[in-house]
Amino acid sequence: MGMIMMLTGGARSGKSTYAQRFAANYRNVAYVATAVSTDEEMDVRIEKHKKQRPQEWRTYEEGYDLQKVIGNSEHDVYLIDCMTAYITNLLLEEKRDWEEQDILSAEEQNKLEQKIDRKINELFCACQKSRADFIVVTNEVGMGLVPANSLGRLFRDVSGRVNRMLAEKANEVYLVVSGLLLPLKGGK
Repeated sequence: MGMIMMLTGGARSGKSTYAQRFAANYRNVAYVATAVSTDEEMDVRIEKHKKQRPQEWRTYEEGYDLQKVIGNSEHDVYLIDCMTAYITNLLLEEKRDWEEQDILSAEEQNKLEQKIDRKINELFCACQKSRADFIVVTNEVGMGLVPANSLGRLFRDVSGRVNRMLAEKANEVYLVVSGLLLPLKGGK
């Protein structure tokens, strides 16, 4: 397995910009876009991201099975943008029309957590089998208010756990705040 670099931070902090700068140092880049279009606003965001990356990079649009993309070992680096969008996709795969008053039972929460844990473990196994390096963008979601509904709390908890797992496996971890890159583990 190659090196794993993690970039985390808040919304619009500059994580993707730094990730692309790091990826530009590689010859054969795979950009793995995890966002799934759900409405016009998301369509605009996706198009903006597409325009910001070099056209010579190979783009994979995969919101549900990242391990399948990683199995393609022809690339020097995989830039995965972003892990929290991937978690969102997995949470909402079976039900996209959550209402604020919807309450998840303990059994439903457990089932969703097990599904996501399985998918993340499959991804880590695929990374271990690859010779490529990985640059992973993720959102830091645990520094704000406690979400008002059970799905929001589940998302926050699962994202925090996945981010901890990722940081543990990563060689380098960076926090991006207001466009500033702060090394947390390894790196310069």
